[in-house]
Amino acid sequence: MEKKFSGKKKAKLGTEKKPAVVNVQTEERLKELVSIFKKNSWKYTIGLEPDKPEDITDLEILLNPQKPKIAENKIGRNEPCPCGSGEKYKKCCGK
Repeated sequence: MEKKFSGKKKAKLGTEKKPAVVNVQTEERLKELVSIFKKNSWKYTIGLEPDKPEDITDLEILLNPQKPKIAENKIGRNEPCPCGSGEKYKKCCGK
């Protein structure tokens, strides 16, 4: 049987254990990103590589964190049907 959880917590992006890794093409862009990282107190590693495409996915993840999804309420089998027929859901639209 394969273990899915090793018991170790994953490090949060932008910390000492897992700094954000970003690659840029120009000096101006490098200075711009350094100011963003310092303003938010995130740990980072920036590579200046003019011949490679810019990669700022880690910064985008930090700036736009995922919001938790809110589950919708499910209709119970024995509740009135939302279509307004007056019957139970299981006898009307739940077929």
